[in-house]
Amino acid sequence: MPVPSSFNDVGQDAQLRSFVGWVWYEREAVLPQRWTQDLGTRVVLRIGSAHYYAIVWVNGVHVAEHEGGHLPFEADISKLVQSGPLSSCRITIAINNTLTPHTLPPGTILYKTDTSKYPKGYFVQDINFDFFNYAGLHRSVTLYTTPTTYIDDITVTTGVDQDTGLVNYQIFTQGSEHVQLDVRLLDADGRVVADGAGGQGQLQVPAAHLWWPYLMHEHPAYLYSLEVRMTAQTEAGPVADFYTLPVGIRTVAVTESQFLINGKPFYFHGVNKHEDSDVRGKGFDWALLMKDFNLLRWLGANAFRTSHYPYAEEVMQLCDRYGIVVIDECPGVGIVLPQSYGNASLQHHLQVMEELVRRDKNHPAVVMWSVANEPTSSLKPAGYYLKTVIAHTKALDPTRPVTFVTNSNFEGDLGAPYVDVICVNSYYSWYHDYGHLEVIQLQLRTQFEGWYRTYHKPIIQSEYGAETIAGFHEDPPLMFTEEYQKSLLEQYHLVLDQKRKEYVVGELIWNFADFMTNQSPQRPVGNRKGIFTRQRQPKSAAFLLRERYWKLANETRYHPSVAKSQCLGNSPFTL
Repeated sequence: MPVPSSFNDVGQDAQLRSFVGWVWYEREAVLPQRWTQDLGTRVVLRIGSAHYYAIVWVNGVHVAEHEGGHLPFEADISKLVQSGPLSSCRITIAINNTLTPHTLPPGTILYKTDTSKYPKGYFVQDINFDFFNYAGLHRSVTLYTTPTTYIDDITVTTGVDQDTGLVNYQIFTQGSEHVQLDVRLLDADGRVVADGAGGQGQLQVPAAHLWWPYLMHEHPAYLYSLEVRMTAQTEAGPVADFYTLPVGIRTVAVTESQFLINGKPFYFHGVNKHEDSDVRGKGFDWALLMKDFNLLRWLGANAFRTSHYPYAEEVMQLCDRYGIVVIDECPGVGIVLPQSYGNASLQHHLQVMEELVRRDKNHPAVVMWSVANEPTSSLKPAGYYLKTVIAHTKALDPTRPVTFVTNSNFEGDLGAPYVDVICVNSYYSWYHDYGHLEVIQLQLRTQFEGWYRTYHKPIIQSEYGAETIAGFHEDPPLMFTEEYQKSLLEQYHLVLDQKRKEYVVGELIWNFADFMTNQSPQRPVGNRKGIFTRQRQPKSAAFLLRERYWKLANETRYHPSVAKSQCLGNSPFTL
């Protein structure tokens, strides 16, 4: 079985494709002699993503367990590989993709007890989300080394004071309390622009180049490099560790009606995505990733949401590099049953947010956290649950706004009071009023006005769209045709163009590309709401959106030659 990949679509076995339960991976690696002989070397096993629950052994010894896909975990295996003359390292990973009401995302095991219809013990995995529950080792499994005293973590926040960039850093080390830390900040040409020493401090960068989103500035996505050098004197002798972190200097703020990046109004015009493709499932693939980024840039998209789980770290790195803004979402999708709002679910949700923030906190492209997608936020327990998760996320990272994505009515949503930005999904003339495109403008306008009147917060149309099978054509437009998808989007755009002058700060199409779902009569080989096919070929709506997004980019672009940047320096993101 190739790694990374989902195991479901690699073979020809239908039972494997829909398998629920334990699967086993095993591989032997031969380690360099230095790793196994030098006791001053720390050997670490890192798993980028194992969906859903994983148990890990090295040379038959249990080293780690982890609940939840999409986020990395690791284990120090030094003692196991340095305990004998052999340099072999047998890695065994057991993965269980079963989802329960307390997992994230949740699910339910349904036992079919009618033995006249089903074999004894027959069950199916029931889920309340609309994408296929791919499983396996979706990202790389890596062995790496550090010294026994090492740099464990770095936290960077940035601000702006007039034209001076402020880079606040905090460095965490393990292994020894007596370390020397030296810090340098280099510009994109490799020149040192600031330096410092110690575990925390502030670097000041005169005439700083700010990190701007794609198409918002003539020089987007400017990255500095923060170099951290650690030295320590241990019983075994001198030790050194070194780490380089890309840094984008930018600010994020939210007003009653605007989303501001570097003090300038930012309008999200982009997509929702999935990590999904033929054969690979959710397995990471560089060629596919670069194709998607080339399509995003062609489209004129400046943002996407990681619907509905954290994406690969390489995705986030490219977003930093190309200036694609990210709403970073945890796997809180399908939280619809009352039992999914209990304490066990809540504690796991808080842990997932800790892991997500730790992983992605230093990415300038990440401008907002999303803690859930379409929870039943009108249920009584949802209010406390969402309030707690949002407050916890804000405590972990006070520098970014926090939201969740709702499909509830503004009158009954119990989580909306706690978010900084209202993100709302609606599918007018698709899931109801089938075919009646003429009602979209009225219904969408009513939605926006109700949300803003109630909460006085900026609004993002976080999902909208229509199912479209490439090559289906009808005029006048009929559902599932390319013409219907285009016409539906055009109706939304008429209202969005009115409301973005007031308090709507973004629009994200559902979806970037067709993706796989569970089999059902409503899903002809997956969800077909993509503006691209699953093979990344454009439907008619892709050209419509391209024209719109480039027009929006030209209208909302910040021209530094006209006005000086006045960023919200060290203020909190809310005004």
